[in-house]
Amino acid sequence: MSLINTEVKPFKATAYHNGKFVPVSNDDLKGKWSVFVFYPADFTFVCPTELGDLADNYEEFRKLGVEIYSVSTDTHFTHKAWHDTSDTIQKIQYPMLADPTLTLSRNFEVLIEEEGLALRGTFVVDPEGQIKIIEVHDNGIGRDAKELLRKVQAAQYVASHPGEVCPAKWTPGDETLTPSLDLVGKI
Repeated sequence: MSLINTEVKPFKATAYHNGKFVPVSNDDLKGKWSVFVFYPADFTFVCPTELGDLADNYEEFRKLGVEIYSVSTDTHFTHKAWHDTSDTIQKIQYPMLADPTLTLSRNFEVLIEEEGLALRGTFVVDPEGQIKIIEVHDNGIGRDAKELLRKVQAAQYVASHPGEVCPAKWTPGDETLTPSLDLVGKI
């Protein structure tokens, strides 16, 4: 069964955010769009390239009212140590969630049990706490923040325009589709 359109399960975690350790729970998701970006581990190779890309595009997500949460099975102390020692990770202004109990990774179904690490999973959550987009990669394949931004824009558009859908490669301002019998076989 897919997690699409299911509500994020209750959780409590600690994040490293703006130089502090802060609590984050599922209650913090209500009323805003959220993106969870799971990655295998701090102090690795592909992970900092992805998190740095998100940091470079973070302001664009914020303009859309979206909060980014990066998540690994490391502790919040490890997140701080990585932040303090990596020029790339120092750019991060979004919360870095710690999941040492593996609860979040299990809840979002990205945990590699035998390794205690998460797959590269991306989840877009709407203001009601429902998962609207899921993308899971093998850990050797990095993601693109600009493509994620486009997908969030499409999800927000569809949420605010019932009855319309966004075709492939849709970007804001492009035409959408209104599914109907008249369109069958004509696209």
